[in-house]
Amino acid sequence: MDYENIKIKTTPKDFFVFIGAMAALYWSAVSFINLLFEIINASFPDALSFSYDNFSSGMRWSIASLIIIFPIYIFLSWFINKDLVVNFLKKNLGIRKWLTYLTLFIAGVTIITDLIILINTFLGGEITTRFALKVLAVLIVAGTVFAYYLYDLKRDVGQKSGKVKLLVYVVSFAVLASIVGGFFIIGSPFSLRMKRFDERRVNDLQNIQYQIVNFYQRKGGLPNNLGELKDPITGFNIPLDPERATSYDYEKVSELSFKLCADFSLESDAQIDLKNMTRSIPVFLGDSYLNENWQHSSGRQCFDRKIDKDLYPILKNPKI
Repeated sequence: MDYENIKIKTTPKDFFVFIGAMAALYWSAVSFINLLFEIINASFPDALSFSYDNFSSGMRWSIASLIIIFPIYIFLSWFINKDLVVNFLKKNLGIRKWLTYLTLFIAGVTIITDLIILINTFLGGEITTRFALKVLAVLIVAGTVFAYYLYDLKRDVGQKSGKVKLLVYVVSFAVLASIVGGFFIIGSPFSLRMKRFDERRVNDLQNIQYQIVNFYQRKGGLPNNLGELKDPITGFNIPLDPERATSYDYEKVSELSFKLCADFSLESDAQIDLKNMTRSIPVFLGDSYLNENWQHSSGRQCFDRKIDKDLYPILKNPKI
């Protein structure tokens, strides 16, 4: 009997199991590639790439997706293969063949596009380690998916395969290693929370500094304490430490110098400082801006500031 041409009806269970497995595959593959990209970006920073976005947000999303979705894909694949062993005629299901060939098509197009981008970039003389690793990551992931599903079409579903089991172990180890690498880069959830507190402290100090400069330009002198900055009309209130609900320290050192202090949880990371801790602080100079550096160590940190009268002239007729 020609079993290859025997048609079998697709049940609702078969439909949703196959759809779920392929959706989990695509989601896992994209999340895995994104996680590898974030690890490469963190390991090989590009001086020309500048953004205020913290790379850890994309990494966290990819890790969370892999922790949930990848085991679902493994389970659904195991369930499908187990069902095929018992009901081997299901290998002729239309939805199985359609989804398998669709996956082969997407993986093949991804590989071809990846190679075209690689050659085009190489001819342009713009190949970097960072770029090459990203291309290699996409090539390996897409190539693995293509090779597995091409093999899956040809193999005997009723026969156990050591190759498939080995592939599952290798891919699972690669995913687990990337997740561990991501945690190593972004740190634990506890350390990330402390970093967020520190970023909030920096934002508060920047805001206070702006108000101090505004006070100086409008009133011709520095405030004696932070309480003088309160303005019920504009609604400005002195921010408090977000974790301890304590006041930040301010000291008027001279007629032009002052000091702002805060207690930080962690030492600022150089890469995060580059993206988040160096901000553009608006001053009363038309549309110009002044960059201030807010790198800090853990514990109490004070920032000494001195007002340049040429950069921050006292306003003779300040606008209310």
